[in-house]
Amino acid sequence: MAVNTEERHGQESLENHKHMFNQGVNYELYNFLGVHKISRDDESGYVFRVWAPHAKQVWVCGDFNNWDKSHPMILDEKSGIWSIEVKESRENQYYKYLVKQANGREIMKTDPMAQVYEKRPETAAVVKELEPFKWNDGLWRGRQKRMNHFNNPINIYEVHAPSWKEHEDGSLYTFKDLTAELIPYVKKMGYTHIEFMPLMEHPLPASWGYQLTGYFALCSSYGTPDEFKDFVNECHQNNIGVLVDWVPGHFSINDDALAYYDGTPTYEYEDPDRAKNIGWGALNFDLGKPEVQSFLLSSAFYWLNEFHLDGMRVDAVSNMIYLDYDEGPWKPNKYGDTRNLEGYAFLQKFNKVVKFAHPESLIIAEESSSGTQISGTIESGAIGFDYKWNMGWMNDVLEFFEMDPYFRKDNLNLVTFSFMYWQAENFVLPLSHDEVVHGKKSLMHKMWGDRYRQFAQLRTLYTFMMMHPGKKLLFMGGEWGQFLEWKFDHGLEWVDLQDEMNAKMQHFTSVLNHFYKEERPLWELGQQDATLEVIDADNHDDTVLSFIRHGKRKKDFLIVILNFTPVERRNFRIGVPYEGTYTEILNTEMKEFGGTWVEHNADSVSEEVNFKDYEHSITTTVPALGAIILKPKDVKVTRRSSKKHSHKK
Repeated sequence: MAVNTEERHGQESLENHKHMFNQGVNYELYNFLGVHKISRDDESGYVFRVWAPHAKQVWVCGDFNNWDKSHPMILDEKSGIWSIEVKESRENQYYKYLVKQANGREIMKTDPMAQVYEKRPETAAVVKELEPFKWNDGLWRGRQKRMNHFNNPINIYEVHAPSWKEHEDGSLYTFKDLTAELIPYVKKMGYTHIEFMPLMEHPLPASWGYQLTGYFALCSSYGTPDEFKDFVNECHQNNIGVLVDWVPGHFSINDDALAYYDGTPTYEYEDPDRAKNIGWGALNFDLGKPEVQSFLLSSAFYWLNEFHLDGMRVDAVSNMIYLDYDEGPWKPNKYGDTRNLEGYAFLQKFNKVVKFAHPESLIIAEESSSGTQISGTIESGAIGFDYKWNMGWMNDVLEFFEMDPYFRKDNLNLVTFSFMYWQAENFVLPLSHDEVVHGKKSLMHKMWGDRYRQFAQLRTLYTFMMMHPGKKLLFMGGEWGQFLEWKFDHGLEWVDLQDEMNAKMQHFTSVLNHFYKEERPLWELGQQDATLEVIDADNHDDTVLSFIRHGKRKKDFLIVILNFTPVERRNFRIGVPYEGTYTEILNTEMKEFGGTWVEHNADSVSEEVNFKDYEHSITTTVPALGAIILKPKDVKVTRRSSKKHSHKK
């Protein structure tokens, strides 16, 4: 019997999908595994495919067969994929796989490739193949492809989607609500990107999304896939990028999900010590297994391709690249050291293939060690991420700001040490969700002193972050100084904004965010030496830090002075690079921000008084626990005898 050309090509495509899957190079697995409409025009129903190589039998059970064993699936032994066409199946019906595992145990499992699940606490997958979405964000995407993000502002607002806000009845927002309210808020506040904590399906809200069961499905509690696409589309039309946290290192241990899917180590490592993630109570992916690589890389491409995301933050990278990072026993690799060779190679592969397909995307690592080069090109020996969270800066700075100012003079290195290594990686400076939970207190609550001084220091902290080289990230609620810790199951304390001090703090953050976007010295030279010039990092007695951020042109620079004590510094002298007049353009203690100052400092005219290596210097007043930023107003740009910087005139 002759086989028509269309059927032959379809069969060849299926075999190619299987081969690429087994080789670890199928990056669009979501178009093959899972549930899909039967492609023949004269047939209705859906085809189901699932990988369970060591199962003795798999049945698809659902609303279409009263959840019985009437639809046994057929195994392709070469690929380990089970499949069946169910002509009785219809859209929006629920289904699961009944897996007879290698040891004979029969257990209902969810579909790892499902794109929609029923709402928690139920766990069935939904028969659904997403329809094409009409995007109109071409202008944004084209601009991103032409842009060098290393030399442009990136200021990220980190959001836990369901707890940003809640309705009056206590129900949390979905993406339909967030489209209406979060986007205009972020635009007004002046952020460039929104970064969501994981949005994929997960069974327990208390995991914040970091214990996943569905790597290809938007959590059904957050809304529908089309509602999230609407959100991204609207963000792009408002010049806001969208990033999502992604968790390729470990997954939920729930028995009905990925864990020991066919009764043997399927997605997890065969070595039980490597499979167990004790710290998270999870299971670690076997990152060296080709099929797992296809699964995870396809997940990344699914979100980037289908949802037009602008990038991803990869969670828990340290746990993926070090064998001894977690608690419990571990074995050295074949070279006798602690590197997880499979994890390291997988992350390089991930960055290589993603950046080849989406060179404009931002790929960020949450990684806390200093033993491995995380950001930078793979050819240079790095793992290939665009950016890495600077956890050292975050820990040091928060420790400093929690400290009684009396002791700060002896610990000034906590805020200056990062100047020694700021070029070691492409850094994001994160004040993230991890710092405002589990008894760590909110950022506002961490600040020393009474309420007035806490707000003053929070403004100074944010100013230091914005003026410091590196991209920026702030967790929701921090922008107005929420005093209570973040609660994952409760909306933010928006009632705070009825208080004048909180409202002024929010206003300050907005002004600072827009200031950052408008002032080119803060980002246009990226990681180049010339962007940072330290004036004085050794003033322990006054506990004042001063430095310069340079732009491309000689006259384009900002002078930053931060006072970390509750003592106003009058007639305070610092060196300046050129003779001339300098004007104050930002003062954190202005009354509109919650301070007491009603007028800016008068312009400062330089004097021929040496200050360290500088031939000219100025004097000004630096507010207690405050920061000021000066800009050249009328200066004579001449050849400098010291502190040289090569800039275009």
